[in-house]
Amino acid sequence: MMNLKQTLEACQARVEHALETVLPDSALLPGRLHAAMRYAVLAPGKRLRPLLVYQGGQVFGVDDERLDPPACAVELIHAYSLVHDDLPAMDDDDLRRGRPTCHRAYDEATAILVGDALQALAFRLLAAAEAPAPAQRLHMVDTLAAACGSRGMVGGQAMDLAAVGRQIDVAELEDMHIHKTGALILASLRLGALCATDPDRAALAALEHYGRCIGLAFQVQDDILDVTGNAEQIGKSSGADARRAKPTYPGLMGLAEARRFAGELRDEAIDSLAPFGRQADTLRELADYIIKRDR
Repeated sequence: MMNLKQTLEACQARVEHALETVLPDSALLPGRLHAAMRYAVLAPGKRLRPLLVYQGGQVFGVDDERLDPPACAVELIHAYSLVHDDLPAMDDDDLRRGRPTCHRAYDEATAILVGDALQALAFRLLAAAEAPAPAQRLHMVDTLAAACGSRGMVGGQAMDLAAVGRQIDVAELEDMHIHKTGALILASLRLGALCATDPDRAALAALEHYGRCIGLAFQVQDDILDVTGNAEQIGKSSGADARRAKPTYPGLMGLAEARRFAGELRDEAIDSLAPFGRQADTLRELADYIIKRDR
């Protein structure tokens, strides 16, 4: 079996090749918009969400070819969210994935349109996929729409903006990040599983519990890195949350307790994978990687 590093590299190569294919060429009109779309999506990234799509399908025996469209779709949604999050009206960031944010490299209006276009392209990919069956694809469209709408990622961003400068408790912070970060991570696993013909319900529930745990652990570690990392390491401005008076896990719990909480979530995630045996070894390694990463 490949180790996690090899699996991540293989996933990155596969999904980036697929994204190169589905993104409009910058030679096509409107060229500036298409160039900005490619700039936002093809920037170096972990490709965590596509990896979850592939792994969520593979534990149910789904071939990678069938998983390519949803893997691309979730990465397009993720890229759109980053472009919009970085805008002056949102987090007003200058750096993303180690280079200027989309609105700095192009302009604010173009960045807004980039996000709009990437979201539309994501749903087009799911609708146009050759497999699975139409009813399953409709379920996948619904799953992704729910994860990125007002009851998912966008709602979480609204909650995040509303929390700036306010005193909130850990339960409120957790609810915010279940929506903002966790919803798309959970949807990535679900989309992979939904490519299977008839996934076992108990196994699917176990996979979803894993997704909820790692989704929250990912955000806890992000908050930790905002305190302990630097811009060169993490590819974006460090200390930004504190400067904006945004509530974070280290801010509410303290750094040591935040690390302990991340470890608990990792352990719970790994425990939930028992029904899959060795097939889920990559997901087990990934849970550990999420709380140990430095970017």
